[in-house]
Amino acid sequence: MTSESTDPSHAGTAPDIAALAKVVARQRAEMDRLRDQVATSAVLERTKGALMALTGCTPDAAGEELFQRAKAGNRTLLAECWITLGALVPPLPGAAQEAHPGHGFTGIPLAAVPGQAGPRAARPGAAVPTARDTCDLDDGFSALGRLGKALVHVATPQDLAGCLLEELAADVDADALLLFRALPAGGLEMIGHAGVEATLATQWAQVPPLSGIPALDALRAREPRWLEDFARDQEQHLLIGDPPERWLSRAWLPVPTGDGAEVCIGILRARSGPFSPQARQLLRAVARLCAGWLRSFGPRSEHSAAASAAAAQPVFDSLPGSAMLLTPLRGPSGEVEDYRIDAATAEAVDVAGRTGRQLLGRRILECFPSMAEEAVWHGCLRTLTTGEPFEGEPFAYQEVVDGAAALSTYSVHSARLGGALVVTWVRHDSSDRQEQRLADVQRLGNLGWANWNLVTDEGSWSSQAFLVLNRDPALGPVRLTDLPELALPEDAPVLARAVRDLVRTGRQFDVPFRVRTGDEVRHLRMVAEVVADTDNKPAEVHGFVQDLTAQRSAELALVVSEQAIVTQHGVLRAERTLAARLQHALLPLPTRPVRLAGLRVEVAYLPAQSGIHVGGDWFSAIELPGGDALFVVGDVAGHGIDAVATMAQLRFTAKGMVITGSSLTGALARLNTLLLHSRDSHGTATMILARYDPAEHCLVWAQAGHPPPLLVRDGEVRYLQRPPGILLGACSDPNFEEARCVLEPGDRVLLYTDGLVERPSEGIDRGLDRLAAAVAAHHADEPGSLAPLLTSVLEGERRDDVCVVDIRVPSGTE
Repeated sequence: MTSESTDPSHAGTAPDIAALAKVVARQRAEMDRLRDQVATSAVLERTKGALMALTGCTPDAAGEELFQRAKAGNRTLLAECWITLGALVPPLPGAAQEAHPGHGFTGIPLAAVPGQAGPRAARPGAAVPTARDTCDLDDGFSALGRLGKALVHVATPQDLAGCLLEELAADVDADALLLFRALPAGGLEMIGHAGVEATLATQWAQVPPLSGIPALDALRAREPRWLEDFARDQEQHLLIGDPPERWLSRAWLPVPTGDGAEVCIGILRARSGPFSPQARQLLRAVARLCAGWLRSFGPRSEHSAAASAAAAQPVFDSLPGSAMLLTPLRGPSGEVEDYRIDAATAEAVDVAGRTGRQLLGRRILECFPSMAEEAVWHGCLRTLTTGEPFEGEPFAYQEVVDGAAALSTYSVHSARLGGALVVTWVRHDSSDRQEQRLADVQRLGNLGWANWNLVTDEGSWSSQAFLVLNRDPALGPVRLTDLPELALPEDAPVLARAVRDLVRTGRQFDVPFRVRTGDEVRHLRMVAEVVADTDNKPAEVHGFVQDLTAQRSAELALVVSEQAIVTQHGVLRAERTLAARLQHALLPLPTRPVRLAGLRVEVAYLPAQSGIHVGGDWFSAIELPGGDALFVVGDVAGHGIDAVATMAQLRFTAKGMVITGSSLTGALARLNTLLLHSRDSHGTATMILARYDPAEHCLVWAQAGHPPPLLVRDGEVRYLQRPPGILLGACSDPNFEEARCVLEPGDRVLLYTDGLVERPSEGIDRGLDRLAAAVAAHHADEPGSLAPLLTSVLEGERRDDVCVVDIRVPSGTE
């Protein structure tokens, strides 16, 4: 051991500093002790005062009551004070039943305590805690004691969250802690957090009233929610976290802070697995401790919309214009159904004439039904959700000014203020309205105004004029004399001459011209006039330019369309003339009745009156070499030259087949094959082939999809039963059969095409009935009676050709 010499001049310096440091440390410790004592005393005195108010006991008796409760619950006096303060409200349902008998952390409601309370007795039959349980409970008691002492230094909910996480991190493995408070209109707001980053806290600062939020479920049920199976919890709940796997187990405990649970504590743990019974008991006790702090020192639930409105109304009284403070009213689903007016300016007036404070407490849709308009409603909702201000489109509103109705223009603005909206109605003055109307006229008319000062040679254009002339506004207006340079070269001389005459003689001009914009050519119209000064000299030029491209394009398209229609009409007329001549050449009509095989035959052909095409209706009535008579009526689908050509092909082929000995059904089968395999065929056709044997007075007939013949006998009219047969050209293997009808003297048979019985607005059955009724009414037997019959059947304009073959069997007197 060595010794060192000391300078006498510095003797005592180091010991003095050390002594001074010890004094300062003792004073700081004493100050901390006194501060803790004062804070603890404040909590104790507040609790004693609450107990005295409820029981009417003395201060000493209240102090003794608290001491006995702390002793019975194996708690510190400070922790008992916090629990007692929280017990000023009814306990949560089921909390007392879940507490461990004899060692429950749940406080006793003061309203149920008439006086002093002695130590609690264990319930009969209660399980005796094991040594490990006792150790765990003792740890819980110590944690509550530490937390109770720490709470006296907590000043804000954010401090409370940090304090809780610090005290609970070791006892329940808590990694993060959140504090949520229920909002009056539904939903939650975060009032404190610890263990989470600021970004995540900002994202969850406001929680709408959605289903699947565990904190909301815990507050509504007033029971804790233990989320201990992450896979199942992720399917059933909306979990906090980015990603949610960051915390595999969670607990949400409601805290009673008033008449019900308004604050919820969230414990987030990184590890999975259930919370132990001791951890659950400890967390319930922590909720009770926090209830006392929140009730006595925390933010008051009385900070409600009503209080905010009361504070805001004096401010709104001094504001000009029409403005209101709107609190959202949410339905069971959490969606905003209406707004309550909580503050209004003196100039705010509703549709019923109520103003200012008369509007307070009323619903916005009651006072202003126009707010339900979709754009305004969704704009306000967007502001309420995102915080971005909303400015609606101007709208017209009729109001009463000095007893007279006046139409004014307003626009709605909204901005968020906390959880409410400040909505203002901005009235536009006359100049704003005129400017808006001018802008609307220019936009709707696709025109823009342009002015030039002839003295300064400067111009001014509206924004729409730059758009119409396809000029960059940054380049500014062109000089009046340079205006023709914007036109196409072939139009520039006309525009230049008009501008020159305008400046020299003051002659107004209205000139069309074209400009090129990229690959497009625009058709424009320029109208301008001169304004003279006091000396009657040209001073300014006022005008407008209008884009007529759409109108001009429509006019050109109309001209082209009209030319095409005229051309097509001429082609169709020429085709009709040719087809009509061909038809008349192929299908000559007899001018009077003819005699065939002892029968009197009369034929009528009436072309369609609508359209310009010739149809494919045709007939044949000839006497065969053996003395029999052949009658054919057919109808080719379509119109025009193709239909006439197909008609001629079928007509001559059918006659040739029957003349050469083919049966009626055989002829129809071959004609069907002809239509199917002929490239020039028109497609399909209907037909009736009938052969009359004068020796047996028998009419044998077959049909291919054609209306049945009509038989008149002894004044009775009926249609012959059609044998099987489908229209020609429909299939490759049709089935045709013949039918026989023995004719008697005086019988009449009508063969006809469908144009006689078909009308667009009715079924063919009705047309057949109409024909039968007309034939029964016109029973004349003299020649030429077919024309009056057709006149009575055919009413109005004919859309199709009509062909009729009228066959009469002479009576015995002829």
